[in-house]
Amino acid sequence: MFDAYTGAESVDGIDPGRSSAVVKGLEPPRFCAHCGRRMIVQIAPDGWWARCSRHGTIDSWRDDQC
Repeated sequence: MFDAYTGAESVDGIDPGRSSAVVKGLEPPRFCAHCGRRMIVQIAPDGWWARCSRHGTIDSWRDDQC
């Protein structure tokens, strides 16, 4: 698994520091949590969506991968 905001490989037991925007849910993930690939991100006034070429789309309304 990978960190969705930095793309770094996740290490068990180590929690990376998060910006206040990430904690509040205002910052969309930039990397796929499954493969670490950079995602295409679109930000709109009412939310955002992000698409991984391998694992599909997530958005701020569902916030789960298809």
